[in-house]
Amino acid sequence: MMSGGSSIRALWILNPQDAVVFSRRFPTVEKRWHAACQREIDQLGDALQPLLPTDAELAVAFGERKRREGSVCGSGIRTSGSSKGSDSWVDDPITRHIISLHIHKKDKNEFILWPLVLHTKGSYYIAILPLVEPQQFKAYERLCKRNYCGSSVGEKQSLSSFLLNLPCITGAFMVAHVLGDIISGDVLDPEVIVGGSSVGGLLDSLTGSIGISGISARAKPAVAPVSTSSTSGAFVIGGATLDAPKSTSKPIDKDALRAFISSSMPFGTPIDLSYTNISAIRANGFSSADIPTADLKQPAWKPYLYKGRQRILFSIHEIFNAAMYDRDEIPDSLSISGQVNCRAELEGLPDVSLTLSGLKDAHVEVLSFHQSSQVSEHGDDKQGLMFSPPLGNFCLMHYQALRGLDPPVKGFYQLSMVSEDEGAFLFRLRLMEGYKSPLSMEYCSVTMPFPRRRVASFDGNPSIGTVSMTKHSVEWKIVISGRSISGKSIEATFSGNVKFLPRASQRVLSLSRSVSAVRAEDDSDGEQDSSNNVMNIEEYLMEKMNNDLQAVELEEPFCWQAYNYAKEE
Repeated sequence: MMSGGSSIRALWILNPQDAVVFSRRFPTVEKRWHAACQREIDQLGDALQPLLPTDAELAVAFGERKRREGSVCGSGIRTSGSSKGSDSWVDDPITRHIISLHIHKKDKNEFILWPLVLHTKGSYYIAILPLVEPQQFKAYERLCKRNYCGSSVGEKQSLSSFLLNLPCITGAFMVAHVLGDIISGDVLDPEVIVGGSSVGGLLDSLTGSIGISGISARAKPAVAPVSTSSTSGAFVIGGATLDAPKSTSKPIDKDALRAFISSSMPFGTPIDLSYTNISAIRANGFSSADIPTADLKQPAWKPYLYKGRQRILFSIHEIFNAAMYDRDEIPDSLSISGQVNCRAELEGLPDVSLTLSGLKDAHVEVLSFHQSSQVSEHGDDKQGLMFSPPLGNFCLMHYQALRGLDPPVKGFYQLSMVSEDEGAFLFRLRLMEGYKSPLSMEYCSVTMPFPRRRVASFDGNPSIGTVSMTKHSVEWKIVISGRSISGKSIEATFSGNVKFLPRASQRVLSLSRSVSAVRAEDDSDGEQDSSNNVMNIEEYLMEKMNNDLQAVELEEPFCWQAYNYAKEE
């Protein structure tokens, strides 16, 4: 259960057009902010403006910041174009995720709204305003006005170090992420593999002894079934990739958001942010059998208790991010991010202790844990934690590491231009090299993106799998679902040519398509789905921008920006 230090003053959800489509203010928390500001005035005489903007004022300020910083998140780096008081002037990358807005009131007064935790989900932007102390707000104002550039992350005056000491920031991020999941429909529990065998990855090397204490019998309602896990990853050959957020064009479910907020944080202080728990309570309520005994204190994240055959399951979901250059003078780059999912079918309210070892060898850099966990001070190579698990599947921890198993896909990718409108490519890959059963590859596909050219055709036959084509990419499906690879490594090659439409033809097609879109809009009856119109506008603008780009030199036409990689999933 979160402390009062994680209260939320207000939250807003904006669409791609910078319009507020949902908002919620919490008067109880706002009264606490007003009272704190008044105490500051009485004690020090410093005036603060304890105001919340209207939806329209916030939308205007959000759009102004996006134009000022160059994008929604901005760069977080001070440049010659940065103005004093702006986020980029602070010169700290954390301002890409924790932002400030300059609010202009109708009476020409202006004030800063800070700290706004910004989270992007699909095509929506979620802004959460947590409650901070007036002294903390003043400390941020001083950082905004200093003349010298930002300091290192570990330095005392760093904004990152300052914010990491505020529990309200962590709480606001948790709220933003769960609201994003509700918007996109990604509210299912994390998947956990059924069976006694380990799923491999870092879990084998990190998991030490597990002890369970304090088990007592209590009744429980029906439990959601265990789902079978399927793993996936993102992988890059030949350069760096930029993963854009998945587009969410459907309107948000405002009733679902209101119902969740009213149950999970009715007065602005989050109690339980599990969408599954909140939905179960609203659907099923409680019976007399669910009333806990006097000697047990039931946490908010476990509203129902379990009774039956006891077991605890762990599974892991890892994502490899690798850049392989196939050059002796440039080392390959590899990083791993993952999460450990858990399902604890245990009677009563037991505490589970878990020891992670091998952290030093795995170069684990970041660890974050479920809210039910109590984490002890970790040593050089070990980390101990104790947690009271909720019912059903949950994510026990997230981690980031620099080492682990080798990438499941190794190889190289070459692309050279035969002419201005034709390129020759070559893939040579090895899959699952060094991996043994029961580890398996469920699916694998490689995509060659060409966002600024229209693909006309391609030729070539891969040694394994099938190939398909879209307007701006060629996709090679090496392993498809139902034909997994386990206990062996295979080699896959694919060479061929890809042809593009001439740039003049692309320009004519784009112009014809935009004229057709305008005619369709004129003939509509005004009842089309606005989300489809948004997608058409974005696509048209992208086409127009692409057509205005200058052609690159034929010697190195793809070794820059969006053309310097092939992506494997």
